[in-house]
Amino acid sequence: MAGPPRLSGSTPGDSTPAGRATIIDVAAAAGVSRQTVTRAMNGMTGISAATKERVLLAAEALDYRPSRFGRGLVTGGDHQLGLVVDDLRNPYSPELAAAVLGLAADRGWNVMLADVGLASDPSRMVQALGVQTDVVIGYLGLRAPEWIEQLGSVPVVELDPAGTVTRAAVRIDPTQAIEDLADHLVTTGVKHPVVLDASTDGATSHRGTLMADALRRRGYLPELVHGGAPTAAAGAAATERLLAGRRRLDAVLAFNDVTALGVLSACRRAGVDVPGDVRVVGVDGLPLGGLVAPTLTTLAVDLDTVAQQALDLALGMLAGDLPRQGDAVQRTVRHRLLVRESA
Repeated sequence: MAGPPRLSGSTPGDSTPAGRATIIDVAAAAGVSRQTVTRAMNGMTGISAATKERVLLAAEALDYRPSRFGRGLVTGGDHQLGLVVDDLRNPYSPELAAAVLGLAADRGWNVMLADVGLASDPSRMVQALGVQTDVVIGYLGLRAPEWIEQLGSVPVVELDPAGTVTRAAVRIDPTQAIEDLADHLVTTGVKHPVVLDASTDGATSHRGTLMADALRRRGYLPELVHGGAPTAAAGAAATERLLAGRRRLDAVLAFNDVTALGVLSACRRAGVDVPGDVRVVGVDGLPLGGLVAPTLTTLAVDLDTVAQQALDLALGMLAGDLPRQGDAVQRTVRHRLLVRESA
């Protein structure tokens, strides 16, 4: 694989993008040699405690991060991108990873993957990414503040952030697609929609709230059901309970495509016709939704665009062309209503 083009502002042997402090800057600020900075930053012997402390204080003041290349952690000069996903068992995560890997490869970057949903010690995994990668993008969820602090000066781009953004983010916004879906349900004569949300604590998700609110504004009284997890098994179990309770329902708006596949499965086993008796809708636009029968109506998001926006932000921050936080480093990718056979 050909190496990446040198970022503007780099000097030979430096491997440090423009806008970031170099080992030379730290050495000058601390009044020591480059070799002494290397010893201090890597915990090596041969320098006094006072000198080490002076170097570390200078590095902290300059927001300096030692080059992986200088430490010999990577061979061949390839840059490293860290990708954080929540659960590789969910088909959404491999689809996202494939999009990121393809774009990164085109730019000459390697990708290190961390699955924080399956890891026994996710904090340790995230911390390792900070040591071994140049930039990190991905799903950090509610632990974003903690993990971003662990990552230190590494540029971080959150995907679909759960809280206040402290670095950079690509927001994935289903708002307009949900409005379009609600209008579609009115047009097709739906009377009794159910929102099948996914949460382990019984709290309604942001997506579930948007769905319920859009339906209420159109005169519906939607039932809000908590499926417990964004999985096919949870979707099927919740649907079985709904059908067994003989509740009136003619549409199920599922938290995601995987949950919707569980809904389709439960309806099929119960002899419920989709879309004749019940319309089913998912969220994400996964390719597998087009392979089932009936094909799944969904609120689709272009993961290639998500990956592109995230990489552009991360590399812009790394190169010093973008700030490390603020509105300038936030982007939005929107879902779109994709009507298929199930609705």
